[in-house]
Amino acid sequence: MIVRIGRDGKAVTEPNETITETLITLDNREHSLAMEFAPKTPGPRSRVAVVLMHCDLNYMGLPMAPALARRGYHVLAAQSFSNGDLDRKLEILAGHMKYLRANPDIDKIVLMGHSGGATLMTAYQAVAENGPEVFQGGKMVYKCRLKEKPERADGIMLIDANYGNGVMSLLSLDPAVVEEGIGMKLDPAFDILDPANGFDPAGAQYPPEFIKKYRLAQKKRNDALIALALERLDKLEKGEGNFVDDEPFLIAAADQPKPNNRMLPQDLRTLSHTKGEYDLVHGDGSVTHEIIRSVRTPECNVCFSKTYGMGVNKNTVRGFLSSQALRTTEDFAVEADGVTGVDWGSSYATPIGNIEHIHVPALMMGMTGSYEFIAAEMIYDHAPMEDKTIAFIQGATHMFDPNHAAEKTPGEFGDTEKALYDYMAAWMDRFTEKEEARA
Repeated sequence: MIVRIGRDGKAVTEPNETITETLITLDNREHSLAMEFAPKTPGPRSRVAVVLMHCDLNYMGLPMAPALARRGYHVLAAQSFSNGDLDRKLEILAGHMKYLRANPDIDKIVLMGHSGGATLMTAYQAVAENGPEVFQGGKMVYKCRLKEKPERADGIMLIDANYGNGVMSLLSLDPAVVEEGIGMKLDPAFDILDPANGFDPAGAQYPPEFIKKYRLAQKKRNDALIALALERLDKLEKGEGNFVDDEPFLIAAADQPKPNNRMLPQDLRTLSHTKGEYDLVHGDGSVTHEIIRSVRTPECNVCFSKTYGMGVNKNTVRGFLSSQALRTTEDFAVEADGVTGVDWGSSYATPIGNIEHIHVPALMMGMTGSYEFIAAEMIYDHAPMEDKTIAFIQGATHMFDPNHAAEKTPGEFGDTEKALYDYMAAWMDRFTEKEEARA
């Protein structure tokens, strides 16, 4: 039996008649944990393992893994830790991959990256296919420190991937900060909750000149933070840092959660539709083919820039540079149909750049009840593999359940979670055929 405790303190139990669940521990310095789920009755699908791991959050207790296990797949949901060195997280993921490859009952392994997990999974697979040198070139803000290729996966699924931890950190920077490190001093000229700047709780409409000024200020603050972090890295590598291996790097008014994604939740014109037409999967199982449009509603009318708990990006020098730092150009912007002005090759903190180095079959899916969904199209457009699939789930939130706030009638979006997991399971059926020799 799986028991989940909701925010209201009530327990929700999930019957466990058809799947097993096992807690495993990696023999590493973190003693990293994972929950392993598998169908009690083996079948062709159970010879395919799915690895689910986020870049910053613990996904062991979320319903994603049991949902796929109930559809016949072997699933390992791994623990992660907030912020910190991306290279270390890649090493932890490599440990889980080695464990699964040693299982004689598993033929294929598919990586699943949700939200910020897409950054981790694409970075891992790019290194697994090409070696660490793929992220050690001169353009990189920070060079990958892995020494060897880890076990490569046979496929990858990016499910409502965000635009990359680097981009989401950039979009969360409050340019109103007057003095770096202090959240109490804010310039009102950059207040996105001020009606004079275009805010409206029913749906903000920020003027073009304000948006341009705001994004440019975010870019400049991002450039300054990268310069500061590189300066501290140089000290560390010369043995002149505050510690021998790494040191804290706290950024005021810059944490990544949705309330700090500046202007995205408030202005519905931002990231509102795809460029092309794609399959849109509805909660009743039907599929239409069309330009995909967000159905979300306005959110986030509170600013957390002055708070430590919700506002501060609590990282380290190496953690920031490896998992959040990327360069932009002067024309950095967030449009109705995507993010522009980003040097995707300057960092391995974004799936949009990482996917260019991956060649295994890939599935990209977006949820129209949020604003991350266009990342699926951007990743798809950058993806070089021949076998790639893109689709969207109508009305699903970033966590896959129906966006009830956006429904015109109760139940309008149907069972979005079932529609999603059924689609993913069917897509992975391509791996249930007899295993071919891997390169």
